Amino acid sequence: MTPEPAGIVVVGASLAGLRGAEALRRGGYDGPLTLVGAEPYRPYDRPPLSKHVLAGELAADATRLPELAELRARWRLGSPAVALDRAARTLRLADGSTLAYESLLIATGAEARPWPAETGGGLAGIFTLRGRDDAAALRDALVARPRQVLIVGGGLIGCEAASCLRDLGLPVTLVDPNAAPLARGLGTFVGSVIAECLRASGATFRPGATVRAFEGDASGHVARARLADGSTIETNLVIVALGATRATGWLRGAGLRADAGGVTCDAACRVLDADRVPCPDIYAAGDVARWPIPLYGNRLIAVEHWGNAVEQAAHAARNMLADPGDQRPYGHLPAFWSSQFGINIKLVGLPDGADSVAVVQGSRASRRFLAVYGRAGRSIAAVSFDQARWLPAYAEAITAGDPFPPITDATDRPRVEMAVPGFPPPHRAAEARPSAETVHV
Repeated sequence: MTPEPAGIVVVGASLAGLRGAEALRRGGYDGPLTLVGAEPYRPYDRPPLSKHVLAGELAADATRLPELAELRARWRLGSPAVALDRAARTLRLADGSTLAYESLLIATGAEARPWPAETGGGLAGIFTLRGRDDAAALRDALVARPRQVLIVGGGLIGCEAASCLRDLGLPVTLVDPNAAPLARGLGTFVGSVIAECLRASGATFRPGATVRAFEGDASGHVARARLADGSTIETNLVIVALGATRATGWLRGAGLRADAGGVTCDAACRVLDADRVPCPDIYAAGDVARWPIPLYGNRLIAVEHWGNAVEQAAHAARNMLADPGDQRPYGHLPAFWSSQFGINIKLVGLPDGADSVAVVQGSRASRRFLAVYGRAGRSIAAVSFDQARWLPAYAEAITAGDPFPPITDATDRPRVEMAVPGFPPPHRAAEARPSAETVHV
């Protein structure tokens, strides 16, 4: 059999992988191009899964991403990469085949953090929500009208799912160890608004509560959750929304700086080896990439944001085609949006680490407001709840390092409400969280 020609291989056939491949073609690359995907599907959009697909407004197979360039690519779908041999410049797939590469773009993204099997994770009726199959299976279960849905985790996915399920008229309880939903990303001062929305929707919110285990019935279906305080919650459908780990297990033994927190890159998106030396032929982009962000003191971050996946993939592709002396640093202001409980939430910057927060437009009571976060007298982030008019101006102020709060002469500005953001303490090491910072509010 004639071996497939080497060229550029993109590992990860989702948003970052697709947009990276397109950028390579637009940048003039005309050689062999292969996209490797763990799932059997062409790249699809994930944000609709926790909203439109769960609501039944969109079929899971109707989320395919548009392909914006003629890729002329070989697609290796349904068989994930399982090992990388940097010396031989090959990677091995789960089906046993081997692919050679000249350059590699790692865009394997992240995987939902599952519930441990030893405390009930193997019971029927327990779901995670990350991929297309997850959303389709969960939608089918919701159509059966479960008598009580329990959501474990008050991050974006947990809150979006709660909002959707309440719109469907399903009984929902959301359990979160923090004092407010979205507390790790936005702090309790802002997150308390979502707590009010949860309760107003008819959902039950249990703050400061931790699930220890799930128990099943005689048929092996989940029947209840046992909490740390000894109490129980009866449920026959559970959504585990405990964040994600980076899909880096296949890189074990490859001599790269990669772990559950991501693949560490330099400013140009080149992956670092175990000695912290950039690999000239391996780049990373999207959820899996962990890189130094200059705007925040070059601390390493990994960002689960749609816009970063697109922009970083394009930037990595540009550098892959550039000369070694023309490796440009990736500059990015993190941003995300979410729709839940009838509110459009938009964020720019990184709020975590802020020592102050100020509501500078609207009010929390109205659930229409814009808040800016500050650290050591400098503006570092801003979030809007149905009040995005001023958000671009704050993005510019954050990028410029303006004082906190940076805008003081807005004509429609009310009395500023100042507060402490209320971020929870860091996770304990025993909880085995990723070793680098992950931003997934």
